[in-house]
Amino acid sequence: MAPSPALQVEVNGINVIPDDERHGTPRSLFWPWATASISIFNVSIAALLAAFGMGFMAAAIAALIGITVSFFLVGLISLAGKRAAAPTMVISRAAFGVHGNAVPTAISYLTLVGWEIVVVATTVMAATTVFQRLGWADGTAVEGAVFALVVAVVVIAGVVGIRLVTRFQAVVTVACILLTVAYIAMTIGTVNWSALTAPGDAGIGEFIGAIVVAMAAFGLGWTNSGADYSRYLPRNASGRAIVGWTTFAGSLVPIVLVVYGLMLVASDPGMAGALSDNPIGALISLLPTSALILLPFLLIMSLGATGSGAMDLYSSGFSLLTLGLKVPRAVAAGIDGVLMTLGSVYLLWFAGSFFGPFEGFLIFLGVPLAAWAGVFIADATSRRQDYAGAELNDPAGRYGSVGWPALASMVAATIIGWGLVVSDASTPLLSWQGFIFDALGIPQDSVWRACNVGVLAALVIGFAGAWAFGRRRIARQEAAGLDAASTLRTHQGAASGAGA
Repeated sequence: MAPSPALQVEVNGINVIPDDERHGTPRSLFWPWATASISIFNVSIAALLAAFGMGFMAAAIAALIGITVSFFLVGLISLAGKRAAAPTMVISRAAFGVHGNAVPTAISYLTLVGWEIVVVATTVMAATTVFQRLGWADGTAVEGAVFALVVAVVVIAGVVGIRLVTRFQAVVTVACILLTVAYIAMTIGTVNWSALTAPGDAGIGEFIGAIVVAMAAFGLGWTNSGADYSRYLPRNASGRAIVGWTTFAGSLVPIVLVVYGLMLVASDPGMAGALSDNPIGALISLLPTSALILLPFLLIMSLGATGSGAMDLYSSGFSLLTLGLKVPRAVAAGIDGVLMTLGSVYLLWFAGSFFGPFEGFLIFLGVPLAAWAGVFIADATSRRQDYAGAELNDPAGRYGSVGWPALASMVAATIIGWGLVVSDASTPLLSWQGFIFDALGIPQDSVWRACNVGVLAALVIGFAGAWAFGRRRIARQEAAGLDAASTLRTHQGAASGAGA
């Protein structure tokens, strides 16, 4: 008996998807992008926004803007997937060149694997917290069992490929939406409605900082995966619908989760600290101590996290292939699964106080990722022709070996961005960050140091540099495409005449 289509291992890797395999509608993008940030863990992002000292309404508006704009960027990159029928980091070769693209691809790979590790570790700690609350079982045994289950689900979904990932995400999305509604229904009695109207003590700097944090916490981290899920869509799929469905799906539930988190924090200022220290424990503390409530809560919360982890693993496999590893896509995803497993074991059982340095590491990578996203979007929106898929793999083709305008723009944006972010104090190796703040004499307690404005600066500078200096290169590439098309038509015409 043939396996279900959802269980058939996807054979396509970083190749261009043939037209006869392209299918679906932009509406199908709802499932992966709704799953991307649907975990109820994201209620804890409210603590980061509340730290800027704004009132509820200002913080909620900042969250709305940051989340929506960040997924709009993912939508723009998803549009390139339809035009090229290739994964995101392969399309990036058009701007950076076939060999020059190794720089952003390596950043993408490390970022995705890092988040895979975070997903596994936080899910295991959620299970431990629930079982401790119920007074059940030995902690080590629980951690080991949940760890094995989570790793298995993430790796199997990522290795099998896009059909299983999207089927899994459809179930996860519906379940997590129901969980979100149930959680709000059970805890809304703790909301102090009068506290929501209290004014905050913050200015425009804090408001911008909150927007940047919301962007970085959500869509910005998914930009390097945008085209991975749209590359199967047919050429005639609506570009506006692709951008619209991606933005809507990615933003919908995170906005609800973060705004509700802000309501909880406004009602109880101590909740902000609790969410920062132990987001899982803080959320569970509001629920009744009942296995009939906590176990379904844990199950669905874990499904949401593993759905996100499967997306990370699926995309990180493409990054590994783009770097030059000559193996099938499923094998590349399996290799990432091994790295994820080893990293998660270290984080859970050997690292000690690892979260501070690890968060600093992700901020360190987030700046060049934002710079790359700015360059990619500027390049993609400047093109009038579809990509020449075969030449994305040929350094002697029209896209060349190194795209210096894109690479220089990304490097400059990254250096400036690193000068405008500050990592956790427990990460001494990154203490050099924030050097622009130091040069400008900005005080250590300034809100600008805390808001990671360097992430936004890297995005804008990367875009501006590629837009200003890369368009001439794009014009030459597209002229070469027109010349090639004209030559092909001439040859076809001559052959037709000869045949007559």
